[in-house]
Amino acid sequence: MWHGERQSRSWCWASPPSRGICLHRGVRLLPVPGHILAAWKWGRPRPTGGSPGGHGILLPLLLLVLSSPSTPCPLQPNATRFVCTEPTLRSFPGGLPPTTLAVSLEFTAVATLAPDALAGLPELQELHLASNLLASLPEELLWPVPALRVLDLTDNALPELPARLFQRSELLQHLVLRGNRLRALQPAWFQHLARLRWLDVGANALAEVPAEVFRPLVSLHSLDLSHNRLESLASGSLAGLGELERLDLEGNRLRALPPDAFAPVPALRLLFLQGNELRALPAGLFAPLSHLHVLDLAHNRLRALELPPRPPGPPLSLDISGNPWACECPLLQLLRRAAPQLVAARGTLCASPPHRQGQEVGTLSQAGDAGCQPQEDGQSLPDP
Repeated sequence: MWHGERQSRSWCWASPPSRGICLHRGVRLLPVPGHILAAWKWGRPRPTGGSPGGHGILLPLLLLVLSSPSTPCPLQPNATRFVCTEPTLRSFPGGLPPTTLAVSLEFTAVATLAPDALAGLPELQELHLASNLLASLPEELLWPVPALRVLDLTDNALPELPARLFQRSELLQHLVLRGNRLRALQPAWFQHLARLRWLDVGANALAEVPAEVFRPLVSLHSLDLSHNRLESLASGSLAGLGELERLDLEGNRLRALPPDAFAPVPALRLLFLQGNELRALPAGLFAPLSHLHVLDLAHNRLRALELPPRPPGPPLSLDISGNPWACECPLLQLLRRAAPQLVAARGTLCASPPHRQGQEVGTLSQAGDAGCQPQEDGQSLPDP
């Protein structure tokens, strides 16, 4: 089930008791053995070192831990999962058992991967390489692991991907490329990914979405393009995404959208457009989206509003805060008729006309206005 609330991008791992770690994206915490932490916690430092419990003992111990090589992550011959978060790890471990189903090397110092790094792991289904130092990938890296379902490359330094990287990844379902340096989307990446359900290319340097680039992704349910450098969305950019339910375009530089932008995605349920530079919405822009339940248009430059057809069941969750709304008859009547659930209603204020400036849009729309009574032909009388 999809929900309208955005999830936090911070994670905590249940490491061994002496290495409990809570990590926020972009932050590394070096694990310190428990006996050192205990000594540091219970010691009683004094102004001058040299005595038990003082800085003279604790500081050298701490420096020793920080400067000494970390213990390699142990390999277990019959394990199906391998997890390592050692900050000093610089190379992909060898000797993993062929029964391995999942590998997680996150928050390490791995900067390169050999072309045969995954050779001998025919059953591998999950590969998590987030928060490393990867700046390139061998084209044949994934060829030995055709059973791969999940690939997470979040927060590396990848400016591009090899064209044939995924040519044997037909079972891939989750692909996360967030927080890299990708400047362009290549159609070749997606040619063999008909089973992909989740694609996250947010927080890169993408300036455009080429038409038809996602057409092979016929099973995609979630697409995240947030926090890139998109200034427009070409007609056909979402072609082929008939199963898409969640689209995130937050934090780009979008100034306009084509009238048929969302025609290829009629199953869409969540649409995030907040934090862009939209000044107007084309008539009928959201008309194909009869299943939409969450629409976020906050913090754009909109004065007039377009809404999708009213969905069955709960009302549309709508955030239109932080826009300079013109609180005139068309806007007020539209909101009263559609009756959406306004999120951040107190931050949804009128910028004009002068006699309504600073008033809450939701309050005005619910109260009605004698100057906006519909005529017999369904049109509205103008404001007085």
